Amino acid sequence: MKILFWDLGAGAAGDMLTASLYELLSDENKKTFIDTMNSLGLDGVTVEAHKSSKCGINGTSIRVSVHGMVEGEHDPHHVDSHHEHSHSSIHDIDEIISRMPVPENVRNNAKNVYDIIAGAESRVHNEPVEHIHFHEVGSMDAVADVTAVCLLIEMLGAKKIYATPVCVGYGKVSCAHGILPVPAPATAAILEGVPVYAGNIEGERCTPTGAALIRYFVDEYMQMPEMIVEKTGYGMGTRDYETANCVRAFLGSTSESGEYITELSCNIDDMTAEDIAYAAQKLLAEGACDIYTVPIGMKKSRQGTMITVMCRREDTDRFVSLLFKYTTTIGVRENSFKRYTLCRRSEETDTPLGTVRFKISEGYGTVRKKPEYDDICRIAEEKGISPQEARESIM
Repeated sequence: MKILFWDLGAGAAGDMLTASLYELLSDENKKTFIDTMNSLGLDGVTVEAHKSSKCGINGTSIRVSVHGMVEGEHDPHHVDSHHEHSHSSIHDIDEIISRMPVPENVRNNAKNVYDIIAGAESRVHNEPVEHIHFHEVGSMDAVADVTAVCLLIEMLGAKKIYATPVCVGYGKVSCAHGILPVPAPATAAILEGVPVYAGNIEGERCTPTGAALIRYFVDEYMQMPEMIVEKTGYGMGTRDYETANCVRAFLGSTSESGEYITELSCNIDDMTAEDIAYAAQKLLAEGACDIYTVPIGMKKSRQGTMITVMCRREDTDRFVSLLFKYTTTIGVRENSFKRYTLCRRSEETDTPLGTVRFKISEGYGTVRKKPEYDDICRIAEEKGISPQEARESIM
């Protein structure tokens, strides 16, 4: 199984995460990536990769310029961060991402990352999400950073992502709202539940954008897992310190093995079907591995529903709290299981009826491939045929 490991001892900023992943690409794919980023249609944005060295270590720095202004160079007091170029709402950001010529999975991931940022900003400023106007994290350079990481992860095809605890720094940081403590309030909100530490260098080491990307993509936090390393990448920051200011990424493989997950269940007899569906959507958005419901008979002959959530072991306490938050239950049961899964990926294929996305699952000597159901329905609608006829023509 292909895996990715991030060493976040120098923190996490969008440009550094991007550069670390960029170094893992082949030379041909590096050119493809840069060409793709510069054809996204982001107003005034140019993305470039440059060789960089920190403490004798060679790596790459990613320079995102907006109308000729390069992030990290116009505000010397705000380290490896994002700055105010425009004020955008979450609706504006969604519209920008929706128009990008990248795979649908990349667009969805980018939107989900921004949902994390918007949720944190909403909590910090005590305003509804739709009223939030982004400053540092809403500028075009940050949009480019988020999209870049989502695109690179798609290109690399890692099935699981690990990372060390995140170094966040300490001290004060200057931003659009004034002088704030490090980590900035939005960053701190995003990193709730994530292992972090201050480190020994003063300054902002983890930005809101970097925090959201880590929060969304990392499956488990630990020191380097057992893996066969195929390639190592160094993503350089803009400042120099006594220690190398870089994010290090390792791409490699591990043997197929199961993973232990937690099953949380509760019985409900006083929620509507609509409210149960809403709870399920929220739990999936929070990163549940799976969720399902089963009709049950309860005491006093009441018809009820058992809600079962599957989550990673390290997320158990968080999902217990979420079940109490989004359901009316007063008790949750816990079981531990070992789960074996096939590795999954998506690829686009040209067929007699047009381009179709295929889901490919493989592992344990098995390979399965089937077209996305949404694409089957789209083609059936366009051609005036049944889904079965569309599927047969495609296959």
